[in-house]
Amino acid sequence: MKQKIYFDRIHTLKFAAVTENEKLVDFEIEEEENVEIVGNIYKGRVVNVLSGMNAAFVYCGLARNCYLSMNEPESWEKDSGLDTPTPTVSVKEGDEILVQVVKSPRGSKGAKVSTKLSFVGKNIIYVPNGSFVGVSHKIEDTELREHLAKEVERLGKGEGGYVVRTNAPYASLKQIGDEIEELKRKYRTVLERAKTFKIGNPLFVDGTMTAKKLRNLIAEDVDEIVVSDETLFQEVNYIASLRTDGLSKKIRHYRQDRDMLYSAGISQQLVQMLSPRVDLSNGAYLIIQKTEALTVIDVNTGKFVGDSDPEETAFVTNVLAAKEIALQVRLRNIGGIVVVDFIDMLEEEHKKKVVEELSFYLAQDRVRNKVLPMSDFGLVEFTRKRSSNETVTYLKRDCPYCSGSGEINKSVVTIVRIKRDINDCFADGYTTAIVDLNAYIMNEILSRHLFTELIEEKWKGKRIYFVPHKTYHESQYTVTGDNSGVLSLPDKAQIAY
Repeated sequence: MKQKIYFDRIHTLKFAAVTENEKLVDFEIEEEENVEIVGNIYKGRVVNVLSGMNAAFVYCGLARNCYLSMNEPESWEKDSGLDTPTPTVSVKEGDEILVQVVKSPRGSKGAKVSTKLSFVGKNIIYVPNGSFVGVSHKIEDTELREHLAKEVERLGKGEGGYVVRTNAPYASLKQIGDEIEELKRKYRTVLERAKTFKIGNPLFVDGTMTAKKLRNLIAEDVDEIVVSDETLFQEVNYIASLRTDGLSKKIRHYRQDRDMLYSAGISQQLVQMLSPRVDLSNGAYLIIQKTEALTVIDVNTGKFVGDSDPEETAFVTNVLAAKEIALQVRLRNIGGIVVVDFIDMLEEEHKKKVVEELSFYLAQDRVRNKVLPMSDFGLVEFTRKRSSNETVTYLKRDCPYCSGSGEINKSVVTIVRIKRDINDCFADGYTTAIVDLNAYIMNEILSRHLFTELIEEKWKGKRIYFVPHKTYHESQYTVTGDNSGVLSLPDKAQIAY
């Protein structure tokens, strides 16, 4: 299977897309001002000790002081199969300590931190100050657990503690050994930085979308990593340089004039993802609807009528739908309860097979899920752990034109399309681009300086004029190229920055 990963960026918005055989299977958006900080390591100072609560507050350079519990076990400890007691941490006011964020700040509460540093890989969690080997509870086979623990202890050479993650049985011993060395190298880097970094500076950043995407990669499973933004290119290269599996060799800096996501066919597939309707290859289709409590997916035969046997028609369509449903919940990052209304079937064997197909494809998802048997009404319920906001929520909002009874695309969708068309305009040989667009969208671009870096670098020497229109729908715009040198523009036109 040919897998590629694409990274793109517009000012503070990052995009990551994964394709398999050119089909989009995963897409994430991250706003840099809202980056998840769980996993980050900081050099902090203890500002207050609460003896009665066996806790302390630590200044880490964040908006609010962080909360440090002296003896509460962390999530990796609970899942490691270890029964050893959690040692109590002893600190006093003024101490400089290294802490790792284990829970994000919420409301008026600061982030929760721990002095028990850990470095998470795809197969292994490395605990530098530990002296144990634990195995995830999800690996149930006793012989396999013992074998993995023994091999990891050998590969770790008695340096630190380790937790064997659920994916480890699918990795080779060489991959596990390389990952252990990579995690150790990250820890050594943290110690070196701690010698010179000031209080409040991050020593290790693990919560960014880029870091997580690359962490879950096995180099031999990906054909290419394509990055169009210079800043992101440097970040991806740095993260890959900490590894020993040759991932750096697969990184390519996209320097073409045409927009990368559009050229790769990703933009077009994103438009399809925003639709509640998903067409299947045989003419059938799915309808995906989000409610307050759950997500409902309806399977319809559509144009597919099959042969003369209605049972076989329903079975074939349901099997095809099961695979697509697993892909769609991953692509849209749908979490919580999902109810699927499959086409009615009479044969119990067919019902069982459809559930098995759905379970098989959902099992390939890195996010935990659980599937229940099909009910007498042809309904299948499954749950998928909420890992972050659903992808569609980043790209859609309530429609202001219908008082919230429907949805329209968020401004970022239109802005990405405008950027693409300006790219194409200059790629076609024009030196000036005139953009007629909605006044609100123009204000978004200018006030947030979304195209500043592009204008200073990729579009240097070009001219862009924005012409606002109050009557334009938010998704409506045109981009016109010009080389005449003499322009006739309305007074309200503004040159970009």
